Amino acid sequence: MRLTAVFVAIFVLAGFSLPSCHPQPISRSSSPPTNTTPQLVSKASLQSSPRVFRPVPHRPVSTYSIVARDPKTGDFGVAVQSHWFSVGSLVTWAEAGVGAVATQSFIEPGYGPRGLALMKSGLSAKLALSSLVGVDPGQAVRQVAFVDASGEVATHTGSSCIHVASHHVGRGYSVQANMMANDQVVPAMARAYEKAKGPLPERLLAALQAAQAAGGDVRGKQSAAILVVKGKATGQSWTDRVVELRIEDHRTPIVELQRLLTLHNAYEHMNAGDVAIEKGDMAGALRHYRTASKLAPNNIEMVYWTAVTMATNGKLNQSLPLFRRVFAADKSWVTLTQRLQKPGIIPNNAKGTKLIEKIMTQVKQ
Repeated sequence: MRLTAVFVAIFVLAGFSLPSCHPQPISRSSSPPTNTTPQLVSKASLQSSPRVFRPVPHRPVSTYSIVARDPKTGDFGVAVQSHWFSVGSLVTWAEAGVGAVATQSFIEPGYGPRGLALMKSGLSAKLALSSLVGVDPGQAVRQVAFVDASGEVATHTGSSCIHVASHHVGRGYSVQANMMANDQVVPAMARAYEKAKGPLPERLLAALQAAQAAGGDVRGKQSAAILVVKGKATGQSWTDRVVELRIEDHRTPIVELQRLLTLHNAYEHMNAGDVAIEKGDMAGALRHYRTASKLAPNNIEMVYWTAVTMATNGKLNQSLPLFRRVFAADKSWVTLTQRLQKPGIIPNNAKGTKLIEKIMTQVKQ
C-alpha cells in the first residue's frame, strides 16, 4: 500500500509546476491538470527538480496553526498566526469535500495544493503527507499538518524546526507550532480547541487566542488567518467557502480577526434574513436582522437595508425610525434611497414613488 501511495504521489507531483508565493484571490486549492499525462519519475529526480520543491528559504514564515474537521458538519478549517506579513496566503489551504492543510516553518507552499490533490485522489491524510515528506529534501525544517474527509490527521514536525517546535494530534484536529516562546503554547491550543463551543471558526479562533495567551511566537505577532470550507463540495467554490478572513499586518492580529469574524457572522445573518424574505417569512427575517444588529450595533448599512426590507414588505411605519437614524448619521443614504426605484428594489411605479416620499419625511432639514 505504501509503495502504491508513493507512485500516486509521483504521478501527481510530476504534473505540478511550482506554486507562486503570491496568492491568487479566488483559488485556494488545486488539482492535477486534466490535460497532462503524468510521467513516472524517480524519487531522486523529484528531489532535484525545481518544479517539485523550492530551495529551502533562509527565514521561517509561520509559527502556530491548527487544522480540524468538524465532526458534526464535516466542515474543514485551518487557522494560523505569525510574526510575518500575510501568513494566510502561504499557510492555509482547504478544499470542500477533501480536507485542510497547514504548511509552515521553513515553508513549502506546495504542500497545500499537492496535499489536497493527493487526498482528493483517495489517499488518506497520513499516506498523502508521508508521500510528500518522503521526496522533500527540506523535510527536516518543515512543519505540516493534514486532515482528510474521514477526520484522519497527519502531522510532521521536522527535526531542525526552530525551538520550541512541537505538535499535538487530537480527535479530528492537530495543533502545531515552531519558534514559540515556551513549551506551553501547543498544549494550551489543544485544551482551548477541545473546550470551545460553537461553530468551527470560533473554535479555531479560540485555539489561536490560547496560543497567544500562553506566550505565542517568540518574535511577537503580525498577521493571522482563518479558512473554513464545507464538508461536501457543491461544485461552486464561491459557496463552498464558509469563512475566509486574513489579517495581513496588524499590531494585534488575533483581536482584529475576532472583530472581523463577528462582523462576518453579522452579515451572514443579514443574508439569511434576505433569504427568509424571499420565502415570505417576515418574522424569520426580522429575527436574523435583529441578531445582525446585536453583533454589529454600529453598522449603519445593516440598519439601512433592514429598513428598506421592512418598508417594501408592508412594515413602513416600523421602518421609519430606522431610516431616521441612518439619515442622521450620513446624508449619503438619502441619495441612495432616491435611486432604488431604477433596479426595482423599491417598486418603479407610482406606489414606489409615494413610498420614497414617505421615507424622505425622516430627513432632518
